[in-house]
Amino acid sequence: MELDLRHLRMICAIAETGSVTRAAARLGLSQPALTNQLHRVEEIAGGALFVRSHAGVRPTPLGRQVIARARIVLSEIDALFGDLHGPSGTAHVVRLGCVHLACVGSVVERVGEALPGHQISLRIEPSAVLLADALAQGHLDVALVGMIEGFDVTLIAPVVSRTLIPRYPIFVALSAGHRLAERAEIDLADLRDESWISPPGADDGSLAALRAACRAAGYEPDIRYEAPSGAGRSLVAAGHGVRLVDPTWSPPEGTVARPLRGEPQAARLVVAWRRDHVSVENAQAVYRGLAAAFRDHVDDNPAFRRWWDAHPETHPFE
Repeated sequence: MELDLRHLRMICAIAETGSVTRAAARLGLSQPALTNQLHRVEEIAGGALFVRSHAGVRPTPLGRQVIARARIVLSEIDALFGDLHGPSGTAHVVRLGCVHLACVGSVVERVGEALPGHQISLRIEPSAVLLADALAQGHLDVALVGMIEGFDVTLIAPVVSRTLIPRYPIFVALSAGHRLAERAEIDLADLRDESWISPPGADDGSLAALRAACRAAGYEPDIRYEAPSGAGRSLVAAGHGVRLVDPTWSPPEGTVARPLRGEPQAARLVVAWRRDHVSVENAQAVYRGLAAAFRDHVDDNPAFRRWWDAHPETHPFE
């Protein structure tokens, strides 16, 4: 057996989803077929690429090396065909969309540094579906899109994408006076009696994922409040409810953000762009800028910093 691009994409899909089952669904394969292919690739590589854990599958040290090199190859292949078919010129204004993450505070500056001579416009949108639609309609040139694990958002050609952060956990925000606030991590089952604030952008699967995770923990969540991303903070601080949050946010006064035991909620970040609007060179520059913006805020939450340091395989490749 010889390795080809589909095997590299398979390895990256397993790493990005953290699950053989979810990777098989993304690639349109049966789980047994993907498992067989993985075993054959591991024979060529000379060892196991992934190990199973309570949270899914994780790369071995050998697996991290293979994944890093696979991403290089796939990135070069995408760049090759982008150079052949993409635009040769550059735009003076880049219309950028971004999910509501802590890094939005650094996006304009960092992307501007990566694209000198360009103006950056920014649309902040909690819904990955609306960002994908804006790209498809040509209202945006490029976007940083968050996808809840198990609920991928369809990107329609000529939109192409590249993974920025393959997997990161979703935290839960509680009042600083909450009975569980002093714990280092929270068991989702211990939140069965809480009132929940609905996740923003529920059309991208975030609300369905919350319900599924809570059901797996043995209960149906009480989704009592609808609030935009910022508006929910005061409800949490006052002790009226809890909500899922991006882990890079520094917890607002009166609140704490804690990881969930076993990481029952996770997401990934992809940089998506229109190949007919953005050249390969500029897309790579935007990717570098967004990677820098994300890293600027890793230290905002010490709990996420610890997770980040323990998971170098999730760091963006430039």
